Amino acid sequence: MVVLKSPREITFLREANRIVAEILKRLVQEIVPGITTGELDRIAEEMIREKGALPAFKGYRGYPFATCISVNEVVVHGIPGERVIEEGDIVSIDLGARWKGYYGDAAITYPVGKISPIALKLLKVTYQALHEGIKNARVGNRLGDISSAIQRKAEGEGFRVVRAFVGHGIGRELHEDPQVPNFGEPGKGMKLLEGMTLSIEPMVNQGTEEVVILEDGWTAVTRDGKLSAHFEHTIAITRDGPEILTREWEEVVREFLG
Repeated sequence: MVVLKSPREITFLREANRIVAEILKRLVQEIVPGITTGELDRIAEEMIREKGALPAFKGYRGYPFATCISVNEVVVHGIPGERVIEEGDIVSIDLGARWKGYYGDAAITYPVGKISPIALKLLKVTYQALHEGIKNARVGNRLGDISSAIQRKAEGEGFRVVRAFVGHGIGRELHEDPQVPNFGEPGKGMKLLEGMTLSIEPMVNQGTEEVVILEDGWTAVTRDGKLSAHFEHTIAITRDGPEILTREWEEVVREFLG
């Protein structure tokens, strides 16, 4: 069941998502060669709690950390630990926070120093695909309009969208209906209504869209070992169009994507 949010509820969601986006913006200063993914997770959790919020992912379905940190071939749900970040890596941080009963959720894939031309193109295209999807999140459109716009952009540039994981509704729960696939047909699916709040999150692979789940039960990697990128915004659908609730991270992304 899709829960439509009142203007008051969107006010709470706006703040929860602003907290998430500001932390993702600040973390760019910490993602340097030599730091471990475990250290990044600790820093992120401290930042969440400093804001008076709670780490949304920690304890969710038994997940033990505040963030998911996915490096290079890891698509999503990378578990923070001893992996050392190196020059040339691309590092996705997916972060959630709970504030006054409402959830924020967003993700960025960061370049570490100088990255390869194909890695930079992958980041740019994934980011652009996210915005193509958001542009279609309008009252009266269909869910497939979002999904197909993402797929068209990513696959039109020679990449592949991941089908095993999708975006989602968000509100008083971290994951609500509807699911928001990154592939589909325009004009198909649920009609979009004012008051819907969605986390739109294309995951785009350099090679095959197929993924493999590692023995830890969480970490998803590309089947062919090639790169993957992930960007996520949480939005509200309003009568005036989509409102990006996690807009604050845009500034840092524009800097490294050029």
